Amino acid sequence: MARIDETRPFIPVGIAVLTVSDTRTPETDRSGDTLVARVTEAGHRLAARAIVADDVAAIRAQVEAWTREEAIDVVITTGGTGFTGRDVTPEALEPIFEKRMDGFSEVFHRISYDKIGTSTIQSRATGGVLNATFVFVLPGSPGACKDAWDSILKAQLDYRHMPCNFVEIMPRLDEHLRRSAG
Repeated sequence: MARIDETRPFIPVGIAVLTVSDTRTPETDRSGDTLVARVTEAGHRLAARAIVADDVAAIRAQVEAWTREEAIDVVITTGGTGFTGRDVTPEALEPIFEKRMDGFSEVFHRISYDKIGTSTIQSRATGGVLNATFVFVLPGSPGACKDAWDSILKAQLDYRHMPCNFVEIMPRLDEHLRRSAG
């Protein structure tokens, strides 16, 4: 069963938060604020924060740039996961993931279903790995950001979380790159 092993140290990770929106500003970005508050309250480092328009090239450029920064271990995006014409975050990021994390989407939808019922199918939340960096693509509502952080990411980004967590495998995410270079 899941538990926190208090004999292990907490290891803060660098997390970047990207809001994808044509309408949000730093003053009105409630979803970004929700994530930033939870990231810092958990003891992690907010490594970067930005807002980009609902544009495949802009989203991809920002996330790719952040995944090349040594101080950033995780990128969390919020917004652009619906079905309207401007919702393009999954289209921007899924094609460049080195590995997809289908389980993230499945668990997110399970948690979301318990709260909002069948409306969860209107989200295309996803996750993956790019340049040895975890990338999570969340809906643009503060509630969805709270659910994803509180019920999934907080535990998986805590090195003390047992039986396993993302932090303990971070040093090995680029094994395939090191192997092919050798």
